[in-house]
Amino acid sequence: MPRFATRLDEAAHRGGRIVLACDYDGADIVSSAVYDIRRLSRYLCGVKLNLHLLLPLSADDISQISATARQCGLLCIADIKLNDIGNTNRSAMDELWKMGFDAVIANPIMGASALRDVVLWAHDGGHGVITLCHMSAPQAAGMYEMITDPHRVPLYRTFLDVASSCGVDGIVVGATYPEIIRTCKRSYPEMRILSPGVGIQGGSAQEAVLAGADYIIVGRTIIKSDDPVGTAEQLGV
Repeated sequence: MPRFATRLDEAAHRGGRIVLACDYDGADIVSSAVYDIRRLSRYLCGVKLNLHLLLPLSADDISQISATARQCGLLCIADIKLNDIGNTNRSAMDELWKMGFDAVIANPIMGASALRDVVLWAHDGGHGVITLCHMSAPQAAGMYEMITDPHRVPLYRTFLDVASSCGVDGIVVGATYPEIIRTCKRSYPEMRILSPGVGIQGGSAQEAVLAGADYIIVGRTIIKSDDPVGTAEQLGV
């Protein structure tokens, strides 16, 4: 089986560069996600389910969403910011794969050795690992740009280097920080960059892509729009 990053590239070639964040409210999460995945699939390469969505859903509910994504030729990403010791990480990943996820978003703060194990376990089964590098929220700069060593290296740069050394499939860098996207892409041109924060948080899809983002993660800007299909099309990615 081709690696996750290759499959995501192929899905983007068939559809578009948008990863739909299924950030729904209320009791009809599954039906809303299934409906939107089907009608928006021609603009998408993947879908993302955050931890706050996984908690109220059953395994069957989640499997229904991931199966719909697969039927539409899309990949499914579990955004749980995985960050624990080895056996706990592996157990969590095993459960995610059973529910049909293709990749997991992890936190590199777990350390290079633990992250390397996560990547190996994922790749053994044809799955992917995406790591945090710099998040999209306004307050993220306070931590992700914090200087962490005597050489004046910001934390996000450490995360970037660890991601590359561990062979992850991609990194998350907020579309609200295009200069950080540009720095990351210049440092590691082959690294896939997934950028959240478009629209409601103030990020521009076009600006992020021009800076070097490979994929745009978009949730509320599309799903809470009066015209989700039109909004996805207008993003132009």
